[in-house]
Amino acid sequence: MTALKNDRFLRALLKQPVDVTPVWMMRQAGRYLPEYRASRAKAGDFMSLCMNPQFACEVTMQPLDRYPQLDAAILFSDILTIPDAMGQGLYFETGEGPRFKKVVSTLADIEALPIPDPQKDLGYVMDAVSTIRRELNGRVPLIGFSGSPWTLATYMVEGGSSKDFRKTKAMLYDNPHAMHLLLDKLAQSVTAYLNGQILAGAQAVQIFDTWGGNLSAAAYQEFSLAYMRKIVSGLIREHEGRQVPVILFTKNGGLWLESIADAGADALGLDWTCDIGNARERVGHKVALQGNMDPTVLYAKPEAIRAEVGRILASYGKGSGHVFNLGHGITPEVDPEHAGAFLRAVHELSAQYHD
Repeated sequence: MTALKNDRFLRALLKQPVDVTPVWMMRQAGRYLPEYRASRAKAGDFMSLCMNPQFACEVTMQPLDRYPQLDAAILFSDILTIPDAMGQGLYFETGEGPRFKKVVSTLADIEALPIPDPQKDLGYVMDAVSTIRRELNGRVPLIGFSGSPWTLATYMVEGGSSKDFRKTKAMLYDNPHAMHLLLDKLAQSVTAYLNGQILAGAQAVQIFDTWGGNLSAAAYQEFSLAYMRKIVSGLIREHEGRQVPVILFTKNGGLWLESIADAGADALGLDWTCDIGNARERVGHKVALQGNMDPTVLYAKPEAIRAEVGRILASYGKGSGHVFNLGHGITPEVDPEHAGAFLRAVHELSAQYHD
């Protein structure tokens, strides 16, 4: 494989020295870019975009071509590929987000679920990873990802997105045995899926625990974090002669940073409700930190964006171990020029914090 020309993202995740703070954005390939919307129209729909390795590569590269400051590419895919490969029948309703043709509601439903084979059942994702990696040609590292078991379970039980997770939480409390079986199958599936991505060329991986923060403290430990810990312990951590860093991101998980930092990952993603300086004091000796500007700051004028970037950098302080990112995904209505101002500000303002 081609040597990396820019590895500051990987170095920062491992708390090694860097020249400037590396930066990328969750959902950096997305609807805020006109070139993405053109590709999606050409593909026909979102799933056709995801399931065609050439289209997935095309949209992964678009933000890198527009923003030379980006220090990483992230695979263009969806967190719900695993439930789809388990036979749930993923589709997207306009204006409603993801839906499943089948839902999981009984122990028998869960027992019948297969554990997908990454090469056979999710080969289009592995093909996308290898295609993107070739196209990058060592420009920046490629991030692979998956949803967390708890987050995937919520979609499978609810049949789509939910505001209150009433069916999932009812199963959790009424039938914890069934919920644990579902989460265990998902943990096995995610481990195999991420390892498949690493073998195909992903140089770091992130687990998106989007809905873990909706659990109680006790339920989070038992039904979300325990399964992410299991995944981390089963991941390939070295490939192609270098370490493969692992990032855990629990949205609204700021109360539990110490527990998450003990799960064995190299870095924690922070949403914007955490103060990054305080997070560094709490767990920064154990893990790198990724985040955490409020995505809606990008609606503000470039000078206000720059000021907020400066504030977050100052809060983190000197030294490596920080990957700058948004506290969640960039939203579709953001002006691409504002995203560019954000990325430029990170590199320009962060040099002073690195020797």
